[in-house]
Amino acid sequence: MEKKYFPKKFRVYLPLLLLLALLVVLMPRASKFNYDYKKGDTWMYETLVSQFDFPILKTELQLAEDLSNVSVIPYYRHDASVFRRSMDLLGNTDLGRYEFIRPRIASELTEIYSKGVVSAAPGQKDSAASRLMIVQRDRRIDKVPVVEVYTIESAGKQLYGSLSSMVRRSDMDSLFSRTDLSRLIEPDLTYDQKATDLMHKESLDNISKTRGVFRAGQTIISNGDLVTAEAVQILDSYKAEYEASVGYYGNPIFLWVGNILISLCLVILLFLAIYYCNWKIFGEFNKYLYLLLVFSIAAIGASLAARFNPEVFYMLPFALVALYLLAFFKKRMVFIMYFISLLPALLLAPDGVELFMINLVAGTVGIFVFEKFNRGWLQFVTAFIVFFVMVFVWTAFRFIEGLDSLHDYSVVIDMALSALLLVAGYPLIYLFEKLFMLVSASKLVELSDTSNKLLRMLADKAPGTFQHSLQVMNLADAAARSIDAYVPLVRAGALYHDIGKIANPQCFTENEAPGVRFHADLSPKESAQEIIRHVSDGLALADKYGLPQVLKDFIQTHHGTTNTAYFYNKYLNEGGDPEDVADFYYDGVKPTTKEQVILMLCDTIEAASRSLKDYSQENISALVDRIIEGKVDDCQLSNADISLRELNILKDVIKSYLMQMHHSRVAYPKRKGRK
Repeated sequence: MEKKYFPKKFRVYLPLLLLLALLVVLMPRASKFNYDYKKGDTWMYETLVSQFDFPILKTELQLAEDLSNVSVIPYYRHDASVFRRSMDLLGNTDLGRYEFIRPRIASELTEIYSKGVVSAAPGQKDSAASRLMIVQRDRRIDKVPVVEVYTIESAGKQLYGSLSSMVRRSDMDSLFSRTDLSRLIEPDLTYDQKATDLMHKESLDNISKTRGVFRAGQTIISNGDLVTAEAVQILDSYKAEYEASVGYYGNPIFLWVGNILISLCLVILLFLAIYYCNWKIFGEFNKYLYLLLVFSIAAIGASLAARFNPEVFYMLPFALVALYLLAFFKKRMVFIMYFISLLPALLLAPDGVELFMINLVAGTVGIFVFEKFNRGWLQFVTAFIVFFVMVFVWTAFRFIEGLDSLHDYSVVIDMALSALLLVAGYPLIYLFEKLFMLVSASKLVELSDTSNKLLRMLADKAPGTFQHSLQVMNLADAAARSIDAYVPLVRAGALYHDIGKIANPQCFTENEAPGVRFHADLSPKESAQEIIRHVSDGLALADKYGLPQVLKDFIQTHHGTTNTAYFYNKYLNEGGDPEDVADFYYDGVKPTTKEQVILMLCDTIEAASRSLKDYSQENISALVDRIIEGKVDDCQLSNADISLRELNILKDVIKSYLMQMHHSRVAYPKRKGRK
C-alpha cells in the first residue's frame, strides 16, 4: 500500500501561486463592518461611536407608510379655444328684448373660464393633497384647489344666479329655453391620464428615504444596551454608509498584508483538502486544474457580487459548484471541496453566515438528490428541491430575526432564479469535460448502456464474455458501494475490460462452440500468448472507438502482471523449464486505484466460481479467500490505494453476493399419476 506524500513537482504549486494572486486581487479594499446584531439581543461589543455624519435610513415599513400617503393629483390641460368659441356663440345669440343682459353674460363667462371648467369634479380623499388638481395653461403649470374650478353644473348655476338679479325669475326659464344659454358652457380643462401617472411617479421617487442625520461623535449604542428596533435602524444606516463610503483608515501595507494572509489560508486549506481526500489528484493534472478552476469560479462570483451589487448574492447558483464537482469526483471529496468553495462568500457577503448556511445545506441536499434526478426534465426536480431547501433555511433565519423580515419576498425570487440557473448552467459540464479531458459520471453512465456499438459487438461475437462482463459488473457494483468507491467508473470498467476477446472469441472457454477445442493443437506457450493477447487487442479497440483513458486503464490492469495459471501449470507439469516462463505472464500494469482492484478481484473470482461444483458457503468462502490472498502474496495490490480493512469488507461482500447468486433452488415435485 502506498503512503501519502507531498508533491514535489513545481507544476503542482504554480497554479496555487496564481490562485493566491487572484484571491488577493478579489479581496475587498476596505474594512468590513464586523458587528453582528439583531433586535432583542444585548450589545456585547464596545461602545460604538459614529466616526462620521450619516443619514438615518427609513425602514421598509416607514417607506411603505410614506408611499401610501402620497395621493394621486389629477392633471388637466387647458384649451383656450373653448372660451373663444363660447364668446362667438354668445355674439350670434338673439337675446330679443333681453339684449341689455349681453354684457353681464360675457362678464360671467369671462369669470368662469378664467378659473376653468371640468366635466365633473375630481374624486377627493381625506388628505389635503388629494383636494388639489394640476392645471397646465400654455407653458405654465399650477396647483389649483378643486373647489375653485367649475363643473358644467356649477358653472350653469353661477350664470343662472347672476342673471336672475336682472331678469324676473318667471322669465329666466323662458329665456334659457329659447336661447339655450347652457350651450355657452363646456369643459375647457381636459384630464390627462398619462401626465397624471408621470407626476405621481415623480412624487413617489421624490420621497426621502432618510429621516434625519446622525452626527459624528454621537454614541450609537453602548456596551450592554438592548438592541431595540430604533437601534437596529441606526445600526443598519451606519453599516450601509460605512461599507459604501468608508475606506481603510490604517496603513495600506497592513491591508495588503492582511488580504495576502487570508488568501494564503484559503489556498493552504484547499491544498490540504485535496491532499487528505485524494492526494493522487496532484498527479492527475487535468483534475487538479479543474478543482482549482471550480474554486476560482465561486470566489470570482462572490467578489463581483460584493463589489457591484450585494443584493444578487442570493441569486448566485453556488449549488452548481457542487454539481460541477459531482460530475467527476466522489461525494466525500465533493462535499469537502464545496464547503471550501463557499468560504469566499462567507467572507465577502454582508450576511455571510446566513448565505453560507443556505447554500451549504442546499448544495449538500443537491449532491444527494442529483444522483436520482439528473436526466432530462428531472433536473428541474433537483432545482425545485434545492429551492425548497434554500427557502426552508432562509425562513429559519427569519424566525430568529423576527417575523417582520418574512415580508422580503424579493430574496425568495432571487433564490428561485438561483435554482433555475442550476438547470441552465449544468450543460457547461460537457464543455469542461472536453477542455480538461475528463470523464463525467453522466458520460460513464452513457458508456455503460449495453446498446452501445462496441458492447453490442461484444454481445454478438463473444456472448459468453459479454455475460461474464455483466456478472462482473453486478458483483463489482456491490463491492464498490461497500467501500465507497466510484460506482459509475467500476461499472463501465467491468463492461469493457474484456473487449479484446472480440478479436478471437473462440480462444476463451466461455465462447467455445460445442465440439470445438481451440487450444487442442497448441502448446502451453502458444495458448498462453493467445490468451494474453486479449489485453493488447482490447487497447487497440479502445483506441479505435475512442474510449477514455480511465477505461483503458481497466483493460491494462485487470490481470496486472499475473500469469495464465492453467497453461503455466500445464507447462511445468509437462516438464517445462521453470526459468523460461516469461511468455506466461501478462505484460500489464498493477492496479493503483480501489476501482481497479475491485475489478481485478471480481473478474478473477467470478470466472473461478464457474468451476465450482458445490456452491456451499464453505467452498465459496475458501475460493474468495484463496484468490484475494493470492493477489496480495503476488504483490498485485502493492501499488493500490486500498487498506486491509477495505479488503476484508470486499471479501465479505463478494462472498455474500456469490452465495445469493448461486443459492440452491427448490426442486418442483411431479404430480402423481403423470410421467
